[in-house]
Amino acid sequence: MIYKKVCLLGAPGVGKTSLIQRFVSGLFDERYLVTIGAKIDARTVVTPSGEVQLMLWDLNGDEMFERVQSSYLRGMHGYLLVFDPTRPDTLEFALRLRETVEARGASVPSVMIANKADLHVDWQVSAAQITALDVYGLTRASAKTGAGVEATFATLAQLMLQGRREE
Repeated sequence: MIYKKVCLLGAPGVGKTSLIQRFVSGLFDERYLVTIGAKIDARTVVTPSGEVQLMLWDLNGDEMFERVQSSYLRGMHGYLLVFDPTRPDTLEFALRLRETVEARGASVPSVMIANKADLHVDWQVSAAQITALDVYGLTRASAKTGAGVEATFATLAQLMLQGRREE
């Protein structure tokens, strides 16, 4: 079995915990649950390149991230960068996080997620901005309905397996 550490990054309230909960257990909880530090879950994914056990690190979205949580990124094989298109400031936060991760030399596969696809009519991020994010492997998902969640995690798993060195 291949094990891969995946970090979920994004501002508070974008749905990182809900995405993991939907992916791991198939459930959605309307209550907002604040992550303090990091919470770790796991799930096995089967991809065309093989089976992989994803170790999912749900990191808090606090502004302190840049100073405190760099140790959580150590050893990560990939990450999901989550934002809420109904709150444009979360996109800006996500892009700053991406710069921070890259500045720390973490050149690992990543996928950007526009969560809350079920609220598409309420999105305040423009269609042009969304299109420009395709360069980051943008996916659209909804932790609430489950739409796009499986595909997003499977895409990242496949990217990580394609990038690994054969031993």
